Amino acid sequence: MTAASGLIVVGSVNVDLVVRAPQLPRPGETVLGRRVERFGGGKGANAAVAAARLGQAVAFVGAVGDDAFGEEARAGLVAEGVETGALRTLAGEATGAALIVVDERGENQIAVGAGANEAVGSRLVAEALEGRSPACILVSMEIPFDAVAATVEIGRRRGIPLIVNPAPADPRILNLSALRPILTPNAHEAVALTGEDDPAAAAVALAGHNGAPAVVTAGAAGVHVALPDGRGMAIPAPAGINVRDTTGAGDTFNGALGARIADGSGIMDAAAFAVAAAACAVRADGARGGMPSRADVETVLHLR
Repeated sequence: MTAASGLIVVGSVNVDLVVRAPQLPRPGETVLGRRVERFGGGKGANAAVAAARLGQAVAFVGAVGDDAFGEEARAGLVAEGVETGALRTLAGEATGAALIVVDERGENQIAVGAGANEAVGSRLVAEALEGRSPACILVSMEIPFDAVAATVEIGRRRGIPLIVNPAPADPRILNLSALRPILTPNAHEAVALTGEDDPAAAAVALAGHNGAPAVVTAGAAGVHVALPDGRGMAIPAPAGINVRDTTGAGDTFNGALGARIADGSGIMDAAAFAVAAAACAVRADGARGGMPSRADVETVLHLR
């Protein structure tokens, strides 16, 4: 990654343990699936893989444990072309894990054990970003908030475009408004942050609060993009997509958005590209199974 080029992703690394079942379990209910499948995961790592598959130079900042899952997670990122020099292996820690149930419609339910991700703090971030000048930084919230805040502060100080995926939603992210990160919550997270049930209204509220573009993703309904001056646009998702598994669709969106912004695109163009990338991603099992190439995304865009 050369000076002022490429994307740095700061975030979580997990192993995903997935069960496909007829329906998602209700509280106290057991549902039966045929088998347990294992995939690479973590919002940060997934976004890094998505960006790399689109041809972007990507470096990843995070942590894994000194266990077999950690070795597997690192090898998976390396195989995708992600630079892992700033991915720390922590002695005595377990690698993060996500337990995922996917129903027949492709909807999912996820519980995460943070493991080594909980040890990603502001010091690790500062050391990892030292001497690096990417064209864009993407950070997600499955790591401690002090690491998220440090990432945003360092990026803003260096004048680097910043994307924060507030998943899960944490109201403290609103305290960083003076640093003007681009926020990319989904519709549920946007409600938690703004109180607005309508995704378009939530995007406007976030953009006005932060003085920066905001993008609210709404699944099959596409995304709502708002600018600080009150202008906005709804970008629909491509029609005719055969949904197999929505796990990782949001991560694909964020990785694609970061990749496009790192290439110099404006927020509207980047969001439209990222919507198409996310649509591609839901056509296969696992968070990374359907993550597309640039050619795949361009094919979907041409079919609009």
